[in-house]
Amino acid sequence: MSNALSDRINSLPVSQTLAMAAKARELKSQGKDIISLSLGEPDFNTPDFIKEAAIEAINQDYNSYTPVDGYVELKEAICAKFERDNNLTYSPNQIVVSTGAKQSIANIAQVLLNPGDEVLLPAPYWVSYSAIATLCEAKFIEIPSSIDTDFKITPEQLEAAITPKTKMIFFNSPNNPSGSIYSEQEYRALAEVLEKHPQIYILSDEIYEHINYGSELFSFAAIESMYDRTITVNGLAKAFAMTGWRIGYIGAPQWIAKACTKMQGQITSGTNCIAQRAAITAVLAEPSKVQYMVDEFKNRRDIMLALLGKVNGFKLNIPEGAFYVFPDISAFFGKTIKGKLINNASDFSMLLLEEANVATVTGEAFGAPDCIRMSYAASELQLREAVKRIKEVLS
Repeated sequence: MSNALSDRINSLPVSQTLAMAAKARELKSQGKDIISLSLGEPDFNTPDFIKEAAIEAINQDYNSYTPVDGYVELKEAICAKFERDNNLTYSPNQIVVSTGAKQSIANIAQVLLNPGDEVLLPAPYWVSYSAIATLCEAKFIEIPSSIDTDFKITPEQLEAAITPKTKMIFFNSPNNPSGSIYSEQEYRALAEVLEKHPQIYILSDEIYEHINYGSELFSFAAIESMYDRTITVNGLAKAFAMTGWRIGYIGAPQWIAKACTKMQGQITSGTNCIAQRAAITAVLAEPSKVQYMVDEFKNRRDIMLALLGKVNGFKLNIPEGAFYVFPDISAFFGKTIKGKLINNASDFSMLLLEEANVATVTGEAFGAPDCIRMSYAASELQLREAVKRIKEVLS
C-alpha cells in the first residue's frame, strides 16, 4: 500500500544522522562494539540546578496545558537572555517556545514559504534544513563552500545565488556540521548584499552559540538593517545538555511570531509544562554555569585534531565551535580499501562502520560531498579508540 502515501512524504529523505544512529544501534544489538560519533548529543547530564527546578515544578503541580507560545515567565526570561548574550531587544510577544529548535525552524518555514519559493542554504548545512524546505514545496539552493574557505560563503557567492524567487536564507553559526563561526565582519558583509534584496528573510540558527572556543558571539539580527527580517532560533539542547527536554524558541518580528503561534496551535500546541519551568532557570543562568562542558569539548576537539592529523588522507580545519570535526576525505575516492571501492563519502562512512565499527555521517547529507562528520561528544577513551580503529583500517 506504499503507493497510497502522499507525494509529500515520498519526497522526504530520511535523516542521515538518525539513519546512521539506527544502523549503529542495530549492529550493537548483534554484539558488535560500535563507537558512535554520529549523533550531535552532549554526553553530559543535565546540570543539577536545572533538574532541581523541574522537580520543584512537579511538586508545585504544574501539569496543565501550557499557552501555545510558552509561559509568559519563560518568554520574559528569553527576552532577558537575548539582551544579555546577543544585544537583541525583544518583547514577549516576539517570542515563541516550541518542542525543540527543529519545530521552531519548521514553524518559520511553514509560515513564510510558498510552493516554488527558493531557500538559500550555505553549505555545509544541517540535514533537516533541506527537508523542511521540501516539505513546504519550496526549492532549496545550495551555496557551496569548502574546507579551504573554512566552510564559509562569500558575499559574491550570495549575490550570485539570489533570484527573484529567493524568499529565505538559513544561517547557522556555530555551524553544524563544520564547527565554523561567522565573525561580525563576515556577517555584516553578507548583510550588505541582503540589504539590496528586501524580499529575503533570514533564519539565524544559533543553537550552538555557547559552545565556542574563544570567538566573539554575534547574532545576525544585531545588524540594525536586518533586525526586522531576521528570525533568531535557539534552544537548550546543546549548551545545557537538555536534548530530550525538547525546548526551542525564536525571537522574531511580531507578525511572524504570531503566525508561528497560529501554526503551532494546530500541530502540537504548547510545549511540556515541566520542561518550560526548568527552562526559565536555564536561560536565566549565566553561560559560565556550563563552561565546564565547553572546556571539556575544547579538550576533546584538540585531541581529535591531533589524532586525525596523523591519519594520511584526512584534511582538517580547526572548528571554532560546536562539537564536530568535518574532515575532507576526498583523497580516498577511487581507492579500494578492504575490498570495497570508495566512490564517495557515503561509501567511506559505511566502510568505517563495517570495518572499524565507528559510526560517522556522510557529508553528502550536509551538502558537502567531500567530507564526513564526526562528533566528539563522546568520552576521550572512545575518541582515542575510534581514531585508532580508523587508522588501522585505512593503513
